[in-house]
Amino acid sequence: MNVREVFLLLGGTIFLSVESSAVDFVKDVRPIFQKHCYECHSEKKQKSGLRLDVKKAAFIGGDNHGPDIIPGKADESPLIQFLVTDVEDEIMPPPGSDREPLSREEIEILTRWVNEGAVWPDGVDLVELEDTSDHWSFKPLAVPPGDHSIDAFIDEKLKESGLSRSPEAERRIWLRRVTLDLTGLPPTPEELQTFLSDDSGSAFEKVVERLLGSKHYGERWAQHWLDVVRYADTHGFEVNTERAFAWPYRDYVINAFNTDTPWDQFIREQIAGDAYGKVEATGFLVTAAALLPGQIGKDEESIRLARQDELGEIVINTGEAFLGLSLGCARCHDHKFDPIPAKDYYSMQAFFAGVRYGDRQIVNPEVDSIVAGIRKKLVPLELELAEHLLPALGKGVRAPVSARANVEKFPPVTATKVRFVVKATIDENKHEPFIDEFEVYNREGQNVALSAEVVSKGGKPESANDGVYGNESCWRSREKGGGSLELVFPEPKEIHQIVWGRDRTGKYPDRLASDYVIEVETEPGKWEKVADASNRMPFDRKRAKADLYQLDDFAKSEHPRIKEILAARAPLVEELKPYNGGKQLVFAAQSHVPEPMQLLNRGDPEQPKGEVAPASLSFLDPVEMPKDSKDVERRKALANWIADPGNPLTARVAVNRIWQWHFGTGLVATANDFGNLGALPSHPELLDWLASEFIESGWSVKKLHRRIVLSKTYRQGNQVHSDGLAKDADVRLLWRFPSRRIEAEAIRDGMLSVSGTLDEKMYGRGYDMFSSRGGTGGFKPIESHQKPDGRRRMIYAYKVRMEREGVFGAFDCPDAGQSAPKRSRSTTPIQALNLFNSQFTIDLASDLAKRARAEAGEDVGSQVARVWNLAFGRQPSETETTEAAAVVRDHGLETLCRVIFNSNEFLFLP
Repeated sequence: MNVREVFLLLGGTIFLSVESSAVDFVKDVRPIFQKHCYECHSEKKQKSGLRLDVKKAAFIGGDNHGPDIIPGKADESPLIQFLVTDVEDEIMPPPGSDREPLSREEIEILTRWVNEGAVWPDGVDLVELEDTSDHWSFKPLAVPPGDHSIDAFIDEKLKESGLSRSPEAERRIWLRRVTLDLTGLPPTPEELQTFLSDDSGSAFEKVVERLLGSKHYGERWAQHWLDVVRYADTHGFEVNTERAFAWPYRDYVINAFNTDTPWDQFIREQIAGDAYGKVEATGFLVTAAALLPGQIGKDEESIRLARQDELGEIVINTGEAFLGLSLGCARCHDHKFDPIPAKDYYSMQAFFAGVRYGDRQIVNPEVDSIVAGIRKKLVPLELELAEHLLPALGKGVRAPVSARANVEKFPPVTATKVRFVVKATIDENKHEPFIDEFEVYNREGQNVALSAEVVSKGGKPESANDGVYGNESCWRSREKGGGSLELVFPEPKEIHQIVWGRDRTGKYPDRLASDYVIEVETEPGKWEKVADASNRMPFDRKRAKADLYQLDDFAKSEHPRIKEILAARAPLVEELKPYNGGKQLVFAAQSHVPEPMQLLNRGDPEQPKGEVAPASLSFLDPVEMPKDSKDVERRKALANWIADPGNPLTARVAVNRIWQWHFGTGLVATANDFGNLGALPSHPELLDWLASEFIESGWSVKKLHRRIVLSKTYRQGNQVHSDGLAKDADVRLLWRFPSRRIEAEAIRDGMLSVSGTLDEKMYGRGYDMFSSRGGTGGFKPIESHQKPDGRRRMIYAYKVRMEREGVFGAFDCPDAGQSAPKRSRSTTPIQALNLFNSQFTIDLASDLAKRARAEAGEDVGSQVARVWNLAFGRQPSETETTEAAAVVRDHGLETLCRVIFNSNEFLFLP
């Protein structure tokens, strides 16, 4: 029943009457709103996000039904529908409330007002809507004139509160602080001695330069950034399967910090690294949890929703990490607190409309050249092996289909299209077949499929010829036991060989076509069969899984040419191994043709409201791109807008993060939120000056480190006094250095370092801290790490999303479910129990005891002194020596070392 029908039932004459004048908002409409609506929909309260006392807010509408007022269309306006509906849960005011229902006359007035165009004059509102764009962080940097320093800004604020900085810390304390801070490892006794004996005026500067030049610096500071972007080595959600090639992005971040990649370039590479030869950097865009194809419903609605979720995570990551804004709040409606309308959200999303989650190859010209040279010799040998395989054994048939690769050779033919039709699969047609890379070769050995367009009803058609091997980059049929894909060449190609497989890496043997036909189009509409499965041996699952056809059958052969080929092939295969087949992959942003991006009503993919073009936030001097612009061009434009020195957020957000990672709390306490709900800066002038200096320095993070750690503010002591606690208990004004517990990674790494067993190998695939790398079977922690690989720094551990490591996870390790701009620091009994009783601690305590005995001899006092020197960087007091020696005599040196690992002096940044 529509609005008109309802009113006809109520009397009819309302709609038939002729009014002498139009409805006046101030005289006729607002009094109705004030009487019946303001209690729940005005300044103090906005139920369902609807506000009716301010014009701008009223026309935006509520959270789940905006816009509520559609001028000229009362029948379609939720505002009117809620007044006349017969649905009890929807009618307004709600039945049983203390507000009386609207009369027929009042409803008629509102209905006429909407139908007449919902005229609401400007300047008549009784209250003003706050201008959310008038916010400190959205304004240009404001640096007061004159010479400045960190200490001067800090001292000025302290003076206003009647406080002053603490005396300078002991040199030993500062060295331990800055070494842990910059490298995540404690200083060695030798480093301490060198610093204490250096009485030159540049002693502090020498230490800082050494630490910033250490490879351990990048390992330490990359972890901070990985917390922000929620890096993990698994996909997340219920299945939580392995994300096998996430780690090259982690390695990129480590290297970027070590080489002091300018922060503006760091931004550009992570958003559009494929434009700068840094494909691995775009791993940033896809660090969030993601549903695998098998976890998404096959209906179009589920696919569209999953795609929106993917793109939403990219927008959220970009907004929080670089701009300090919660852009995701504008997905379903205009942002309630910041000047970000829903249209801006989808315009931002359009920058990433060509991005897909998945593996892609890292381009390394030097490695590519080496691999190409090896393959030039290897490929002819392997093709000849395939020809000799079964005929040489006198069987007269071809090998069974292989999940890894199948070679189809035929006389040269000129074709405009190639079609692969699956007629059956090895699992009796129980599943949809996959194809991992469909390669079509000409007689020069070129894969001409790379330039072809793929036509298919299956999922991920672009993966059939993207040059990437592996399960994540497969064409997926949507038909059980069948399906087809077609390659269309831009111009006719002379071809003679096709290579196809289900998983070219050999990991997955399922979903493999067992019966198929390959056809080529030689003339328009004329197709010729060039290959099929008619003369292949039956599929043998056991042998196929191990890929034993070539290995077993060739090894048995006495054929002289096969023996020659195997002898020539062996050294080439060994030569190729270090290069991973020349295909180093990274889980990163796959670049495709951007799909049209729609503004969605309430964030619902089934309610599109019109296509939007790529455009950045409208309140910050936006950049716009044409709707037909290419993927990389879009992302590059967005990255340049974010990294522009004129963007008021970017440098502030970056500087604030670095300050926070040094002092524990940022100048803005909400590092991911610089919007209206975020905290105000404790030292706004200092923040803007540091941001300005940061830009002037060429966006150098290491220069900013030097400025901070060499300041008197950083070098002060950490002593507590009552006056400071009374006036600034949170130490936001920095009247002392804020001592705090170090992070889980620094605890574990420090234990390995002082015990002398730290494996300093950098980069590469992560080592296991769980018995499983993914799946629904759970993750059992590995208790003892005796192999060197398991004693690498914790940043190289295989990170399981939403699963905390058995021992150190208790120390507030982020689980990569959400961005962690700041580590929480809880204190729980389980932390002490884990750190004292775990097998890892027992192993490391034993190693530290062995080291102390080896370096100090059999004298207990000397052993105690050596443990103190290694762990704390100082000599024990007389009392400490006496008490520690008694522990050693009664319980052993290993027990003392376990106590040391649990002590505050070992666990805290001084």
